[in-house]
Amino acid sequence: MALSWNEIKDRALNFSKEWADTSNEEADAKPFLVEFFNVFGISSKRVSTFEHRVKKLDDKDGYIDLLWKGTILIEMKSRGKNLDKAYQQAKDYTHGLKQHELPKYILISDFENFRLYDLEEDKTIEFKLNDLINNVQHFGYILGYQKKVYKEQDPANIKAAELMGKLHDRLEEIGYTGHPLEVYLVRILFLLFAEDTTIFNKQQFQEYIEQRTAEDGSDLASKLQELFQVLNTAKENRFKNLDEQLADFPYVNGKLFEENLPTASFDTKMRQALLDCCYIDWSQISPAIFGSMFQSVMNPKERRNLGAHYTSETNILKLIKPLFLDDLWKEFDVSRASAPKLKEFHKKLSTLKFLDPACGCGNFLVITYRELRLLELEVLRSSHKSGQGVLDVRDIMLLDVDMMCGIEYEEFPARIAEVAMWLIDHQMNMQISNEFGQYFVRLPLKKAAKIVHGDALETEWEEVVSKDELSFILGNPPFIGSNIMSQIQRDAIVKEFDNIQGSGVLDYVTGWYIKAAKYILNSKIKVAFVSTNSIVQGEQTSILWGQMLNKYKIKIHFAHRTFKWSNEAKGNAAVYCVIVGFANYDTANKSIFEYEDIKGEAHEIKVKNINPYLIEGKDILIDKKSNPICNVPQIFKGNQPTDGGFLILSEEEKIEYLLKEPKGKKFIKNLVSGREFLNGINRYCFWIVDSFNEIRELPILQERIKNCKENRLNSSFADTRKLAERPFQFRDLKNPETFIVIPATTSENRKYIPFAFLNKDYIPSNSVYIISDANLFHFGVLMSAMHMTWVKHICGRLKSDYRYSKDIVYNNYPWPDNPNEKQIKSIETASQKVLDARLQFPNSSLADLYDPLTMPPILVKAHNELDKAVDLAYRPQAFTSEANRMVFLFELYEKYTADLFTKEKPKKTKKTA
Repeated sequence: MALSWNEIKDRALNFSKEWADTSNEEADAKPFLVEFFNVFGISSKRVSTFEHRVKKLDDKDGYIDLLWKGTILIEMKSRGKNLDKAYQQAKDYTHGLKQHELPKYILISDFENFRLYDLEEDKTIEFKLNDLINNVQHFGYILGYQKKVYKEQDPANIKAAELMGKLHDRLEEIGYTGHPLEVYLVRILFLLFAEDTTIFNKQQFQEYIEQRTAEDGSDLASKLQELFQVLNTAKENRFKNLDEQLADFPYVNGKLFEENLPTASFDTKMRQALLDCCYIDWSQISPAIFGSMFQSVMNPKERRNLGAHYTSETNILKLIKPLFLDDLWKEFDVSRASAPKLKEFHKKLSTLKFLDPACGCGNFLVITYRELRLLELEVLRSSHKSGQGVLDVRDIMLLDVDMMCGIEYEEFPARIAEVAMWLIDHQMNMQISNEFGQYFVRLPLKKAAKIVHGDALETEWEEVVSKDELSFILGNPPFIGSNIMSQIQRDAIVKEFDNIQGSGVLDYVTGWYIKAAKYILNSKIKVAFVSTNSIVQGEQTSILWGQMLNKYKIKIHFAHRTFKWSNEAKGNAAVYCVIVGFANYDTANKSIFEYEDIKGEAHEIKVKNINPYLIEGKDILIDKKSNPICNVPQIFKGNQPTDGGFLILSEEEKIEYLLKEPKGKKFIKNLVSGREFLNGINRYCFWIVDSFNEIRELPILQERIKNCKENRLNSSFADTRKLAERPFQFRDLKNPETFIVIPATTSENRKYIPFAFLNKDYIPSNSVYIISDANLFHFGVLMSAMHMTWVKHICGRLKSDYRYSKDIVYNNYPWPDNPNEKQIKSIETASQKVLDARLQFPNSSLADLYDPLTMPPILVKAHNELDKAVDLAYRPQAFTSEANRMVFLFELYEKYTADLFTKEKPKKTKKTA
């Protein structure tokens, strides 16, 4: 049992008195150091070596007074000797040490003066022997106490995960796989943490391997099996003649070492791989971060992007702070002045329960538990000043890991989550120990987080934790888009939504939303999930939130609008996310967290209501509509070729074709696709609507038509096979005299989606939308900041790119309400200026012109004038923000659609010439 700080101070006082009057003749380094370590309750048997021989830079032998490999090097000198020279001598000795033997600290002493060098933080502590009692805390590292700020991309986390990966690979190569391998590695993970964080004695596991197993690894597996058995056996039930080193390990329990696993097999390299893991200082590894990295290591495909898949602490805090943590800290601040109120608040903390129904390696649960324990520490500080009146710290600690519950689909991360919870619990116990001067460790393990291995959408959450006990649901359900879901996953979502119309297009994450809504019905449980922003944009919004709001009476309490969910890992793909916090009851305290820069920090806006688009305003849902709600021209998708590529030509193919068949020129037209339209790339197609007899004289074109026919006939779709009857044409035949072209997908980085007028010489493909019979007024409104705001908040997304749509975006857009002739003329004039400004740059593509970094000033000015003209057509007051625009547009939408289903007539806007 480790000593409390009070006991250590008593020993330090006695040690100082005993050695205070020792003369140089009586001073002997070895007994001095043996007793020095005894001050901290550390036996000299565990200290690596006295008078450790090492080769110096001049190739001569040197002798270190004491070396504890990987921890501390101590050099003793006679009283009055120069300590600067002694320190340089000690530094010289380190050149002869192996990497894992290098110390983190160097202590220099002449029996009277002490100088402690922290080599990692480049700090020096200096004191005299009689002042050791006031400096013992600086030696907490030899007991395993660590004050560490965990970095999300700390190289230590990555190195540790990579070393575990090597061990995993070697075991898998010899045929040790599946469930046994996963449990085996989780056990080793626990042992590595335990020996560096005071659960075990420092380096106890490492020394067991080094001193009790053969270098060739032949007996390592059996020795580990023996150790697992010992750790699962209470001390009183162990064999009386047990090896001394084994007997020194504590009883762990917690079922971690209970299962009998097949015996593995090790060789020299595998033993070294395990030792390399031991040489890492695991006290510096964050349980919250490492778990997911460890999981990635087990997957060779993910290993090249190590670190890409864990959830960063910053992002977790974005969710848990508004969900519960901020409120708890406010409640603590109110309670701290009153002892009875503080006691009641502490009791309340201990009764909270949390569920993460997609917990992975437990990141959210670990950080949540850590933050609650930090809050409890503040409660204890306020209740028990400087430890006064605390006989046993375990009597005043109320929080334990069993307040955390989780569901995880894969077994391995579920087991890691359990262990991670024990590890973070121990780290927090060490903080309590530091605070109150009492060493406290929960061994044997009696409680555990309840992590259920199963499918969250098939599992009854009530069986995991009763909703009468549960306080909060939180997490980061799987980011699986509707277009890449398996049929099993799609069926699960449709089933969860009771087979309602449209549920087949929903992303996988929506299953967690609807299941949570069902679970929290008629309760005060609050929920917050991280999700891809698809659930608050496009057609999914009305389907999901129609059920959430109308059937389950959900109210959104807080929301983070779209931000970039990323961890600065190499190869890490960015995901664009939102966080939505909700409950089955309303609250007056609602907040939207807005991002000026999706990669930056949010600012909080207090609001009265948050609708499903995460905008302040009424709970409005935008449904698909086949016709515009206003009296404006219809919009259509461009032409679907369905030709196997045989009717389409690149610039090079066109030139080559016309060299061989110049008479075919009359059948070639410009093809407008989204990418080519934006980037000024020429592309062409064969467009044949008449003069069929002339095709007989064009054998190359005939061959292309023949190939198109065969391609269609080979299709599994009946409609495509029917198209083989006219193999010389696209599936669709739209070719209006003039039209506005709108790219279906475009970058979110642009302030405006570039639209343009084209004529019948251009054939629009299916990657653009077209509006025929449109004029400058229509063009101007669609190119305005007002319409762009609507697009940004209502359209679906492809990754982060805007995905324009007919039924959701255009047909639901609220145009200006009955603009007058002056307003219309103003918009038309400003629209022409935008088009004229573009013409001044004939060699620039639209992508060039609308690049936010290089947009020409004359074009910027023209757009600013257009924005002002359109804004004035809506109202005379200026719009101060995008949110302000959306509130207005939602109100206008509500006005236009209030009687839409009874009258079935679109809202009129004044027609223009």
